[in-house]
Amino acid sequence: MMRIPPGDIDVLTIGETVVDMISTEETDSLLDAYTFRKHAGGAPANLATNVSRLGGRAATISKTGAGPFGQFLKAELDRAGVITDHLVMTPEHNSSVIFNSRTSGTAESQALRDADYHLEPSEISEGLIRSAKIIHASAFALSRNPSRSAIEKAFRIAEGYGKIISLDPNYHRPIWPQPAEAVAVLSRMFAFATVTKPSLDDAVRLFGPGQTSEWYIARFHDMGPEVVVLTMGSAGTLVSERGQLVHIPARAIEVVDATGAGDAFWSGFLMALLDGNSLQRCALFAREVVERKLAAVGPLSAQIDRQEIYARINFSDATTN
Repeated sequence: MMRIPPGDIDVLTIGETVVDMISTEETDSLLDAYTFRKHAGGAPANLATNVSRLGGRAATISKTGAGPFGQFLKAELDRAGVITDHLVMTPEHNSSVIFNSRTSGTAESQALRDADYHLEPSEISEGLIRSAKIIHASAFALSRNPSRSAIEKAFRIAEGYGKIISLDPNYHRPIWPQPAEAVAVLSRMFAFATVTKPSLDDAVRLFGPGQTSEWYIARFHDMGPEVVVLTMGSAGTLVSERGQLVHIPARAIEVVDATGAGDAFWSGFLMALLDGNSLQRCALFAREVVERKLAAVGPLSAQIDRQEIYARINFSDATTN
């Protein structure tokens, strides 16, 4: 069982807080989307929101514009209970906006980036990192500087304090057009990481198609994390601790919107980890959380009773490889 470091904050996320414009039409392609609804988004912000919905204490270090979109994002995070003392709202840049197709599969996205990647190393709070148990960031924020340097500074500080470091390798070529650079940067950052949750799509985009799930998991272990959780959509989830595998099958449900599903899964996994559960139990808990997210558009919108979820878990659903 993983050692949980001390801290008053359960999860501190560092990186993008963006406006997600999700199509009201169900479609795989943005070409066929004509109307959109505004949501607070960005993988780290979604994760912080979900942690708070699960009864955890979450904080974020991020940057938005100071205009109406930035005000909207701060209000949404505040409403969810996320600590936003270190959300920087700058008048010098516009809030980043991402357009997403609403689909049961992998959404098509187009990003209009500005403020999110202008997070500076000087805006990283050592005191806030010291107060947190888990530090989380994403590849999206690592794709550009100065936010890349800011996150590297945060990870170095977190490593010094013995924190759990979580890295989401949500690599997308339109966001980071140089895959060789992406792999090099992520390899450097994964040296700090304790845990990671790639999707199978992430793994294929980073390492190329045609490999087994076990091969992809081994590549992530090679870069540093001791725990790798590979989500595979309808094929379920593989949880690996130094190569020891547990498979959690997916269940057939009606999917309304898949945007942010990975963030919902990972928030559940991390909260269950902080509750002192085995990795198998963490993944089963996370499955319950992501199923609730998939049933609605946008991030989790209501408080969730963790004990009620624990009572629903069926351990016979997990198999050890």
